[in-house]
Amino acid sequence: MLDGVSLDQLRTFVAAVDEGSFSRAARKLRRAQSMVSDLVANLEGQIGVTLFDRRGRYPALTAEVRVLLADARNILSGVDWMKARAKGMASGLEPELSVVLDVFFPFQVVVEAAKAFRERFPAIPLRLYAEALGGAYQPVIDGRSALGIVGSLPFVPPGLVSERLAGVGLTMVAARTHPLAAIRGPISKDELARHMQIVLTDRTELSAGREFGVMSSSIWRVADLFAKHAFLLHGLGWGGMPVHTIEDDLSAGRLVELQIEDVPPGGSFFPCWLFILLLRRLVRLGDG
Repeated sequence: MLDGVSLDQLRTFVAAVDEGSFSRAARKLRRAQSMVSDLVANLEGQIGVTLFDRRGRYPALTAEVRVLLADARNILSGVDWMKARAKGMASGLEPELSVVLDVFFPFQVVVEAAKAFRERFPAIPLRLYAEALGGAYQPVIDGRSALGIVGSLPFVPPGLVSERLAGVGLTMVAARTHPLAAIRGPISKDELARHMQIVLTDRTELSAGREFGVMSSSIWRVADLFAKHAFLLHGLGWGGMPVHTIEDDLSAGRLVELQIEDVPPGGSFFPCWLFILLLRRLVRLGDG
């Protein structure tokens, strides 16, 4: 008998509970009170449970069926989400927004953008990748992401279009216990070359044969910015970090900014770019 339960019955049941009476539920649903009563009675017959105590002036929900009320709300909520998603797909919205983010990009900016996205498109799922170097391009090239934000790779592969966003500050640092941290004044490139440098490695082949910011002959490569941060904090080497990610470490003295010859005080500044596949952009413009 449960297979015959309808969404109409469940909506009427929930409305009767929320409104506190069959008559008010009827007005909310714009139906006759007799129809509301019949729908609730038919639901009770099909599930074999009395939902309301009708002995008083107003029908009261029986204590043992509150769990069924929660089930009914969950079912209706799931259906409403499915309808909203289908409506969005029919109107041209993506069934899911997939974005790849450069690990250097300030994550708080992304959080604020995600809040705005959720308010405007609550039924669309979000998938977020965090990558470095060519890894921030590859999901877009492969079609796994609709767009990307990149800064750590200083060139754009063919077939992509980009728009400039805010930039990110990058500075060279080492733990306060590291030998380089004790040097006063600019540090020569020859001195840097004698110490282990921690650098990010590219998970893809997009930067094969190229090096970016490598100044030492002794290198440890990590594919994760958090791993690089941990290695630097523990004095395992020196390396460049986005300034916004290490402000607390610099203030607390856990990390020390290195003054390097030919590098301006405060480190360097590089732009970040929003990019998409050229083909997708042309299709989007054609649709608009």
